[in-house]
This record gives sequence, structure tokens and C-alpha cells, in this order.
Amino acid sequence: MSRTRSRSDSVREDEELRLPRAPGLFRRFWARHPLFADILLTLLCLFLSLAPVGRYVDEAVPEATYIAINIATLTMVVVACSTLLWRRRAPLAPFVAAVILGTVGLFTGLSSGIILLLIACYGLAVYRSSRAAWTCYGIGAVWFLLLSGILMLTGAVVMQNGLDTALSYIVLGLIGTLIGVNVGGRKRYLSAVIDRSRQLLVERDQQAQLAAASERARIAREMHDIVSHSLTVIVALSEGAAATPDSEQARRAAAHTADTARAALTEMRSMLGVLRDDDASPLPLAPMQPAPPRDTVEAAQRAGYPATLTVAGHAEVSPAVAHAIGRIVQEGVTNAMRHAPTASTISVRLEYAPDAVVIEIVNDGVSGAVGTEGFGLRGLAERAAHVRGRVTSAPSGGGRWVLHAALPTQATAAATPNGSMEDDG
Repeated sequence: MSRTRSRSDSVREDEELRLPRAPGLFRRFWARHPLFADILLTLLCLFLSLAPVGRYVDEAVPEATYIAINIATLTMVVVACSTLLWRRRAPLAPFVAAVILGTVGLFTGLSSGIILLLIACYGLAVYRSSRAAWTCYGIGAVWFLLLSGILMLTGAVVMQNGLDTALSYIVLGLIGTLIGVNVGGRKRYLSAVIDRSRQLLVERDQQAQLAAASERARIAREMHDIVSHSLTVIVALSEGAAATPDSEQARRAAAHTADTARAALTEMRSMLGVLRDDDASPLPLAPMQPAPPRDTVEAAQRAGYPATLTVAGHAEVSPAVAHAIGRIVQEGVTNAMRHAPTASTISVRLEYAPDAVVIEIVNDGVSGAVGTEGFGLRGLAERAAHVRGRVTSAPSGGGRWVLHAALPTQATAAATPNGSMEDDG
């Protein structure tokens, strides 16, 4: 999956998140034009920092040296202030430049780096982290206190000037750090909330897609079982009615064909009812339960197939398990009717135990290769897995084919399907 995100995707997500507009006309303007804001801030800091440079006057210093000192100081101020252009990507650079400029100011008595230090501490807290801002501020404060103390003890600077300069850097740095920590914390908190909201939005869409895919698969399984079984019985009854010379038997076969078609139509209408959004629809909102195993076997018998049903034991089963039993028997008998038309027996056996139900469907008329990829029994594997059961289907020699299923009496969490499957084509 590509990690690139287009502007339209971000706009769509922001619209769905219903984010409020940022307060203040100027704040929105600065947020939309960050480069312009950095340039303007750099020029303002440069103007305020250049003002103290021209006040360096010492009559004992030759004029040439005085000019050289002012030019060097001016160059340092310009270079240091220009680092504010990268304060968003490299917020440590303005802080280092401010410390260097402040260190020079302790020797010269000029406080040209105070404004830069204020902005640099703010930028560290906003664009790096609160921890980084406090760490750098602490290092800078200790440095200025130690350096000013050494200079005052050695007599390099007057005590009053040294204290004023050092305290100015410490106080303004503290102010910038406090404001930056407040603004940066709020900014990171809002960013985390918005990111989490976007993540929840994506997860909502993914859950909707998964639910839709699951519902499509469920409807496909139901439709396959309804159509496959009903049409197989209808075809068998129709062929029998056409082949028999007995008009009474043909009439009964035609009546059974009509009954099977009506039942299939009713089931299909019920299934399609779950796709409708009309609350006034008289159709039920859930598909009908599959025919009981006895009805499935009787339908095969009416179609002329030698189907038998044996039930051993008794146990209460959950609705999900009962649904799976009905579909497994229906699919197994339908496959036998389609793939084993010459079978002499289609035996269906249900064995109920207190904690499990065993289903075994055996026919002896399979000939030739039978496909193992398709929708029918693959859907049954999914049904069985849904109640943590298993379905296997394989030949057992002598033209016999055995479908074996083991289901718990009470449905639990879904599991992965397991078992080789025979398909009904």
C-alpha cells in the first residue's frame, strides 16, 4: 500500500472529521504561509538585535578596532538571526546561535542575542519537544551563570553589567520556554487527537468494508444452497415426469416440482429481503432457515433417489448449529444427486451426543473425477468453521464418497475452515 497521501484525501478526511476553523484571522494566515511568517520573524529579530550593536563605545579602543568589532558583531547578529529561517526543521540551530551571541555579549556588554534566545527557546518547545526545551534552557542558564560569575570574579566585567546581562538571558529564556511548552503541548495534543480521529475514520471504513464482504459471502452461500439444491430436485422431478408413461405419477412429479419451486422462490425472496432498506417492506429481514434433514431426504426420495435418513441420539443444539446441520445435509444430498445419479443408496446419518453432532452422508455411485474447488462445500466449510466444527469430503473406494462433519452442539467463536472438500460443480 502506498504511503503517499494526496491533498484531496486529506481534505476529504478533514471534511468528514468536521474540524472547526482555527480561531483568528492572523493565526490562519500564518498557518497557511509558514515561510512568510519565518521571514517576517527573522527581520523583526534582526532589527531588535541590531539596535544594541551601535552602542559599543570605548574611547581607549582605536577607531579601526572599533569599526572591526562592530562589523564582526553585526555579521554575527545577521548570521545568528538568519537561523530562524530553519527554526521549524532545525530548532536547535537558533538556540546555539543565541547562546554564542549571548556569550559574546558578556564580553562586549551588548545584549544583542536576548530576543533571539527568547524566540529560540519558544521554537525548541513547539517544534522539538518540551523535554528538549527545558534541557537546552537549563544548559544555557548554567552556562551564562558560570561564565558571568567567572568574568566578574576575574574583573573582566563589572559586576552590575555581568549580572544584568546574565539575568536578562535567563529570564527571557525562561519566558520563551514557558510559552513554547504551553503552545507546543497544546499543538501536539490537538495533533494526536486529530490523528486518532483520522485513524478511527479509516478503521470505520475498513470495518464497513469487512462487514460488507462478510455479508456478500453469507448471501452467496445462502443463494448457492437455495438454487443448487432446489434446481437439482426440480430437474430430477421434471426428467422423471417426462420419462414415466404413468400419467398419475407424472402429475405427482409435476406437483412436487411446483412445490419445490415455490419453496425455493419463497426462500430467495426472504434472502433478498435482507438487501432492502425499505422499512415498510413486508419481507422478513433475515433469511429462512434451511429445510430440516428429514425434508431434504424426502425431497430426494420424491425425485426418485434412494435416500435414507438415520438419526441416533438426541441433544439440544444452538440455532447456528441447527442451521449448519440443515445446510450440510442439503448440500451433501444435492451433490450425491448431481454427481452420483446411478447410486444405489444415499445414506444420511445424524448422531447426536451431549457435546457434538456427527453427520455422515455416503453414496456409492460416484464415477470419474470430481472437482475439489468451488462454492458449494467450500461454503459448508465456512459454516462449520463458524461454529468451530469440521467438514471433510473424500472418496473411500469402490465408488463410494463420504462426507463427514463434526459440529459442537453449542456454537462458539468462528475458526478457520479445515478439511478437503468435494464440490458440486
